[in-house]
Amino acid sequence: MKVKNRERETKVIKQIEESAELKEALKGQINLLLKISEQITQAFRKGNKVILFGNGGSAADAQHIACELMGKFYMEREPLSAIALTTNTSSLTAIANDEGYEVVFSRQLRGLVRKGDIVIGISCSGNSPNVLRGVEEAKRLGAATIAFTGQGGKLKEIADYVLSVPSTDTPRIQETHITAGHIICFLVEEALFGNGRE
Repeated sequence: MKVKNRERETKVIKQIEESAELKEALKGQINLLLKISEQITQAFRKGNKVILFGNGGSAADAQHIACELMGKFYMEREPLSAIALTTNTSSLTAIANDEGYEVVFSRQLRGLVRKGDIVIGISCSGNSPNVLRGVEEAKRLGAATIAFTGQGGKLKEIADYVLSVPSTDTPRIQETHITAGHIICFLVEEALFGNGRE
């Protein structure tokens, strides 16, 4: 039993270390994180909004980041206009049923995006067809596009800004995506509402 417990402990330590290594790798993308936060900050200053989307765990990350912007991060302040496209199940299921799952994001974007908005597509593989279609549609409509992805995929080729996690391990990529999302929310909040934490 003790040997089995040690093996399980070793596996847990490995998971923690792998996650920490990828978060450490974000230090190599500091300039990108600053550029993304500046783009989002400028969009909010001009009265534009941020729209996010993804599938599965990436949908949860999109909702999480939208929540931090709309609600609060560290500071009590005015809400920032942020929408996750995965929260309206009626729209998702109607569009998927009537037109196909590949257009569940691009169709919603056609109704929501205005020039100058920021659109963030999240896909660990970088190849999710509905995310690719969404980013392409957002570009056509005049939005600035940001991709959160892993180390490969077509998404890297089409988005204006690409935060790429050097891994193919979906859970580790998602953990790093939300760390990056939190950093961006911190930088945007600080730029718009001043320094300090509550």
